[in-house]
Amino acid sequence: MENVKVLADDNAEQNGGGSSGPGGKGAKVEGRIEEVLSRHPGAGRDALIPILQEVQEAEGHLSRESVIKVARHLALPPSKVYGVATFYNQFRFQARGTYNVQVCRGTACHVKGSAAVLDAIKRILKVEPGETTRDGMFSLEVVACIGACGLAPVIAVNGEFHAGVAPEKVAAILNSYKRRTAA
Repeated sequence: MENVKVLADDNAEQNGGGSSGPGGKGAKVEGRIEEVLSRHPGAGRDALIPILQEVQEAEGHLSRESVIKVARHLALPPSKVYGVATFYNQFRFQARGTYNVQVCRGTACHVKGSAAVLDAIKRILKVEPGETTRDGMFSLEVVACIGACGLAPVIAVNGEFHAGVAPEKVAAILNSYKRRTAA
């Protein structure tokens, strides 16, 4: 669970310190978790994945607090819930950034150089896949296939596709999203 704590603490920093008291952001998140759990009274371990999916949908990610609450609700050790959540790559422990960058690593994109594109993005953003920049602007995700093989290599930013991406184009693409935020 230590890894979850570190990520949750980083998010609290990014989002201005986490809970801001009664009625604040932390209280709203807690309310959403409780709402999800209330839809699963008497649930057993077979409901773990659907509950985690719903909590992530409501919260945007799985926080340390949500893992503990789900564990209590299902009468499971938090380590078991965390173990399941880390096994499946659909679950994330950090909130997505304002811009979620997806890098396709499918066969066509791989052959056309998506590894170098991924390396350029990691270098520029200073994050690894599954992480969010400290300012909360960008998150990075590697996907098996975006489904645009004829345009390889491809990245998508919040669903907006960029085709034929070369490592030297990455900075300009990311800067265009930074400018959108500044405008």
